[in-house]
Amino acid sequence: MVDKIEQNRAKILFIGKKNDFYVERAMEFVSLHFPDSEIVLGMRGDSFPDDLAWWEGDYIISYLSPWIIPAYLLNRAGKAGINFHPGPPEYPGIGCTNFAIYNNENVFGVTCHYMKPKVDTGKIIAVRRFRFFSGDSVFSLTQRCYSYILTLFYEIMSIIYDNGVLPVSEEVWRRKPYTRKELNDLCSLSADMSVDEAARRVRAVSFPGAPGAYVKIGNMKFNYDVPDKSKNS
Repeated sequence: MVDKIEQNRAKILFIGKKNDFYVERAMEFVSLHFPDSEIVLGMRGDSFPDDLAWWEGDYIISYLSPWIIPAYLLNRAGKAGINFHPGPPEYPGIGCTNFAIYNNENVFGVTCHYMKPKVDTGKIIAVRRFRFFSGDSVFSLTQRCYSYILTLFYEIMSIIYDNGVLPVSEEVWRRKPYTRKELNDLCSLSADMSVDEAARRVRAVSFPGAPGAYVKIGNMKFNYDVPDKSKNS
């Protein structure tokens, strides 16, 4: 006889990225164990769903969300709004893996924290750190981040399921969140840059399907074409 699946009645709003393997695993967990949950997925560039204005419940879980969760919605979470950030406290904001590669870090990590209207400023719940390898690309580092986030998600959601008390980390954010402008500036190459500087930037912003590094001449923009190593094998 198959045991009945245990469920928790906490009302959760899960917001994540569409068509992502790790988000789908997290979404499955929420759907299975929290039957009163609402799940909303989207892609970067999508408008924030207007029909969420009605929602009211216990927890908002932002999991690789393409949106910044507005203050009015955070206020509707009776217990907490929680975000899973693909970077450690030293790298809040956008482009955390890009800047970490540019800075030649040795250690990286992921962060679970309470949400405030301003991104990546809320108190930190937990941090998980891991080794940064010299051969890491943006893609390989990002995929490892996603794996660590999923494990941390299961840990935190298990505590919520048991109606437990979430941990309190002694870690704090180390700087202001990186901005879209700062990431765009990192992508920019110029003729007066050294070869080493240009190479650092190319490595830091090269990601499958992304425009990456570029050079502007007048009103023309030329993107760096990352060589496809698979064609040489």
